[in-house]
Amino acid sequence: MEVHSVNALAHPFIVSLSSSLSSPGHRSDVRTLCFSSDDTCIASGSAEMVKVWNRATRRCIRTMPSGYATCSTFVPGDRHLLIGTKTGGLELFDIASGDLLEGLEAHEGAVWSMALSPDKRGFVTGSADHNVKFWEFDLVSDENRKKLTVLHVKTLQMSEDVLCVCYSPDQRVLAVGLIDCTVKIFFADSLKFFLSLYGHKLPVLSMDISSDSTLLATCSADKNIKIWGLDFGDCHRSIFAHDDSITSLRFVPKTHLLFSASKDTTVKCWDTDTFQHISTLEGHKGEVWCIAVSSDGESVVSGSHDFSLRLWERTDEPLILSEEREEEREAQFEEAAVESSEPVLAGETQESEAAMAGKKTMETVKATERLMEAIEVYREEKRKFDEHAMECKMAGKELPVPALAPELVATGNTKPERYVLGVIKKVPSSELEETLLVLPFAYVVDLLQLLDTWTQRGWETELSCRCLLFLLRIHHNQIVTNQMLLSVIDSLRQHAAPQVQELKDLVGFNLAGLHFLEQELRLAGTAVFADVSEQLQKIKKQKKLIAYT
Repeated sequence: MEVHSVNALAHPFIVSLSSSLSSPGHRSDVRTLCFSSDDTCIASGSAEMVKVWNRATRRCIRTMPSGYATCSTFVPGDRHLLIGTKTGGLELFDIASGDLLEGLEAHEGAVWSMALSPDKRGFVTGSADHNVKFWEFDLVSDENRKKLTVLHVKTLQMSEDVLCVCYSPDQRVLAVGLIDCTVKIFFADSLKFFLSLYGHKLPVLSMDISSDSTLLATCSADKNIKIWGLDFGDCHRSIFAHDDSITSLRFVPKTHLLFSASKDTTVKCWDTDTFQHISTLEGHKGEVWCIAVSSDGESVVSGSHDFSLRLWERTDEPLILSEEREEEREAQFEEAAVESSEPVLAGETQESEAAMAGKKTMETVKATERLMEAIEVYREEKRKFDEHAMECKMAGKELPVPALAPELVATGNTKPERYVLGVIKKVPSSELEETLLVLPFAYVVDLLQLLDTWTQRGWETELSCRCLLFLLRIHHNQIVTNQMLLSVIDSLRQHAAPQVQELKDLVGFNLAGLHFLEQELRLAGTAVFADVSEQLQKIKKQKKLIAYT
């Protein structure tokens, strides 16, 4: 925003800038970061732009419109910047002019990762189109001057989406992380298969190789960091590192120290020789998507969902691990003291005086088993009658009705819906919620359909609504994401409210009638129930006194 002053008396008008208010930051999540080779500049990319920052002054020196940037690297010489986009493109920028020199449709899917080759002659990209592509830098003549471009050299076809790629610093191997939770390692020169690393339970989102090419670190959405040896592919240690998905990690050059970033808004430092947690860097207000470490190891920059970049500098203060752990324990204790550390069951509120039992009992387990058996009977009967209706339609006449299940005959119920309702009515009121809590979600789907039927027919409205509200509170996330239940929930919303209102009207009418009878009795001089009970108590006291005397 700029404020200009206009001198209307001058001819022509003189317009001058009085003041301006500008925000040089990003307008969306920062998804990629990289340092220049001399660590003087930092490049950051988001959904709509790429920015270059001066590390010393912390000021933005260049802003360039771009596609949705997912990975980036400085071209050797630090005069150009290369980014990969979510649409599968590569964009090459001239930093001095801020111009887009070249845009390539490199992949058919998103370019999730990019790694510069250690010999600085080219780079490799990994994409969601299952391809790992190799590129080389080249200079071409353009209007009597040399222009930088990139040439596609070869392609390595993979079986799954490629999420991350990484060269070893000695350029001996290339590591490729796939969406099937594995890491494949190939020889960089011949692209022959070398190792396959298994162990993560969710896809590997980022990885890095130490400067001495002996250790490979991988991080995953399963919140774990795994340290592998590159000689034999053995897993040295698996570390439960963060409270949420780990999005990025980087080794500090010439050391075995490692920085990791996570969706839990923190950046952590680890020693991969002793597998110890060194420190935690806190400050971001949202998920941390990416980190970059300078070549001298003195700086770490992180980008986050809160649209900000944070630059962390190494200090000369000594770090004592025992004191760090003690501070962490104190912070956890204070947090537990402020927020109640008592566990709360789903569907239970801490404010309620009477709460459900915290453990399953034999009665609730048996009640749940009876309810599951009743729902299975309902499923079988519904299937039989659906098949009977289809056969009647195909035959064009009414066929004999199939025999009812023995359970329905024994209880005298001709409808399976009534049978399931009878089973629920037999569950004690104090154990009903615990019984529903143990019920598997596959049976909850059928129970919600039965609750819809019961509310439409006005059967046990109070009990049906109690079950409905508890199930919605317990399985809310699963219910709202289940397409099959959308029509059922909509029908319940339409039919439950009128039934509850009718029940409220009935209770209100009965209360009004009782109040009217009470007034009539008082006017007639007849003692009401409360007065009679008081008189009986007085008579009993008098009889006791007479007996004592």
